[in-house]
Amino acid sequence: MTLLTLPVIWWGIGVLAVLIIIAYVINIILFRRMKRFEEAYLTLKTFMSGGDLENILHEFKNKLDDHEANLEKCGKRLDPVESKLKASVDRAAIVRYRAFENVGSDLSFALALLNQDGDGIVLNSIHSREDSRVYAKPVSGGESTYTLANEEKEVISKAMNGPKI
Repeated sequence: MTLLTLPVIWWGIGVLAVLIIIAYVINIILFRRMKRFEEAYLTLKTFMSGGDLENILHEFKNKLDDHEANLEKCGKRLDPVESKLKASVDRAAIVRYRAFENVGSDLSFALALLNQDGDGIVLNSIHSREDSRVYAKPVSGGESTYTLANEEKEVISKAMNGPKI
C-alpha cells in the first residue's frame, strides 16, 4: 500500500491532525503573549508607589474638578475688581515750571492723574509773588474740553506714555 492508495479518509485525518497541532502551537504562543501582557498590565496598574492606578487617576480627576470650580469662583470675584482697577488712577505725572519771570524758582506745577483709558484730571497750580491759584480740568481719553496750557498738555502726554503706578 502506497501513499497514493490510502483512502481519502486517512488523508483527511492526517490534515486535521496537522491543523490541530498548528492550532495548539498558536494557542501556546498566544497564551505566553497574554501572560506577558497581564504582567505589564499589573505593573502599570499598581504603578510605582504600589497604589492602584485607577484610584490615583480618580483622585486626580476629583482634585482637577475642585480646582476648576475654584478657578471659576476666582474669575467671578476678579471681574469686578478688574473693572474698578481699570477705572482707578494708575498713571500720574508732574511738571514743575516757572510761571512768571519775577518768581525765584519753579514753584508752579501741572499734575495729571489718569486711568488706563486716559480719563481723569489735570491740576495746574500757578504761583506768583502775590498769590497762588489752582485750576482743575477734566481729561477724557487724553484730551480736555477746556483749553490746555502747554505745561498741561506736556504733563498729560507724560502720564499717558509714562510708567503705570
